[in-house]
Amino acid sequence: MKLKSLYKSLAITLLAIFTISCNDTLDQLGMSIQPGQDRLYVGVDTLQLHARTIKVDSMYARTKYPVLGEYNDPVFGSIKSEYVAEFYLPTGANFKEGAVIDSVRAVISYTTMMGDSIAPMGLSVYEVTESLKGIGNYTHVNPIEFINSTSPIGTQSFTGRNSTYRTVSYTAEDYSTRTYREYYISVNLPKELGEKFLTEYLKPGHGKLSNTDSFREFFPGLYFTTNFGNSTIISVDLTSLYVHYHYLDKKGSSQGTDTTRNEAFRVNNTPEVRQIKHIVSKDEELIIDNPNYTYIKSPAGVNTEIVFPVSEIQESLQSKALNMVNFTVYALPTTSEDERVKINPPNHLLLINKDSLDGFFENRKIRDNVTSFISERFDESTYSYKFNNISSMINYYNAEFDGEPYDLTYYLIPVDATFTTVQQSYYSSGQQVLTEIHNQMWPTATILDKRPGSMQLELIFSDL
Repeated sequence: MKLKSLYKSLAITLLAIFTISCNDTLDQLGMSIQPGQDRLYVGVDTLQLHARTIKVDSMYARTKYPVLGEYNDPVFGSIKSEYVAEFYLPTGANFKEGAVIDSVRAVISYTTMMGDSIAPMGLSVYEVTESLKGIGNYTHVNPIEFINSTSPIGTQSFTGRNSTYRTVSYTAEDYSTRTYREYYISVNLPKELGEKFLTEYLKPGHGKLSNTDSFREFFPGLYFTTNFGNSTIISVDLTSLYVHYHYLDKKGSSQGTDTTRNEAFRVNNTPEVRQIKHIVSKDEELIIDNPNYTYIKSPAGVNTEIVFPVSEIQESLQSKALNMVNFTVYALPTTSEDERVKINPPNHLLLINKDSLDGFFENRKIRDNVTSFISERFDESTYSYKFNNISSMINYYNAEFDGEPYDLTYYLIPVDATFTTVQQSYYSSGQQVLTEIHNQMWPTATILDKRPGSMQLELIFSDL
């Protein structure tokens, strides 16, 4: 660990020297004509940080894709995810004249999974009977509050690599054709549910099946959870409800005779309607204070709190200019190397001031590089998260506190960061721009190293 610190300090010093003396012609000339007392002084310092593991009671969880299943990890503990889905009534959804209900089923489709893909799991579906209007998108909301029955209206066993799937082809960036499997879990529901829909539809003006808002009052949604198995978690791409029926199409055949046709009334859970995620996570061992490590785990709300003891460098901040602050967080590899059952580290971490967290995700904010920073993508070769230069944070608060000593408390939170390619011109390859940040709802976890010489700031000063 000492060697690692020595190497990093040497690298920073060389970088500073390189920055102020880029070449031997112009830059050296500039230095030579300065009086000796005015020459630029560069100093390198380190600041050891204080860190601990914390757990938040609930997370804002408005994302496109719910997570379903349960997984038990020997290092990071168990996690169970379930969700409630409202359904969007599309324009033109209808029952044909003379419809007779045949069956009802809920279908979950997915392409991403983790854990043991062949271990059996059990799915239970409950009908939601209470309105979800006004309910926030937070993980502490318990779906049990919105059902009045202890028995599910449908059950189904499944495995991660389910036997029901379709193969999807697409064209990759290199113009090659590639394929992937989209898996399905189909759950039969009571036929009476479909008959209730049909009865409402036959009312004047189609009753409460006339628009999405009234439909959500009539049918608040479905609650999906697992009833056995703790080895598989899936990311749900789409949740659909099908009401299958048949009707007589008079003289509808090619020969002009009566024919029976099969149809389905279909509604989906879409971004326009509500989706409530509920997370149950056992993290007691992770929260215990550890002198060497902290933990991060999603979607459990297990984060790392970092205190920047800026007051310890108060004298330097008042007498010198802070030019660069390098901050890299190092993780530790887990003992499991089996990718089939391994919880991977999150791709990105959000470094955010404790006082700025409230409303950050709810208001869809993006990093401002003062109160919030986003790490580079997790580096698997060094097992680290790099935040580059965060000197703007300390310089900002140094001005805010107007010379008074201060310390800063920030959180490290696992996030799902979306980058969009912005084309600068026809001839450029485009630039990656951060466009969205959400709480990470997919299971991720890692151990962060906070031993002396590891979790620290590396600061470069110059004369004012």
